[in-house]
Amino acid sequence: MAAASEPTGENRDRLCFTIPETARMLGISRGLAYELARSGQLPVLRLGKRLLVPKRALEKMLENPGDGSSSQH
Repeated sequence: MAAASEPTGENRDRLCFTIPETARMLGISRGLAYELARSGQLPVLRLGKRLLVPKRALEKMLENPGDGSSSQH
């Protein structure tokens, strides 16, 4: 499933992605992506009213899925 998280084309050079772009790359709904961002499970950078997902933080999260702030119930 790593292919879904790899940026392609113009996204390869970008430093951050929007929540909807991140949701598409992860194969999850936009609503779930916003929920994960609000709960701190998805790394976000807030610029004014915009929420952006830093590319490096997303890559790190995907490389080390057990090291995130999410807990399993």
